[in-house]
Amino acid sequence: MVARRERTRHLIELGGLVRKAGLVEIADDDRVMLYGAFLDLALQMRGEDGARAKLLFRRRGARAFATEAEEAAATRAQGSKPKASSARTDGET
Repeated sequence: MVARRERTRHLIELGGLVRKAGLVEIADDDRVMLYGAFLDLALQMRGEDGARAKLLFRRRGARAFATEAEEAAATRAQGSKPKASSARTDGET
C-alpha cells in the first residue's frame, strides 16, 4: 500500500510539472499533442546529442526553480504583496 501511495504522489508531482511549465494551457489540454511532444523530447534526449540536451534542460529547470523560490521569498518579505511584474531576463518564456 505504501509503494502505491508513493507512486501516486510521484505521478501527481510529474503532472504538476507539466502544468507548471504551462504545457496544459499551451496545448489546450490536448493529451494527444502533449504525448507527442513528450515522445519527441524523449527522442531528443536519447539522440546522439542527448547528454547535451539533458544538461541544458537541467540547467533551465534549476534556473526556473531558483527564480520561483526567489520570487516567493521576495513576496513573503514584502508581506505577501503581489509583485508588479516578474519579467524574465534569460530570454525564456
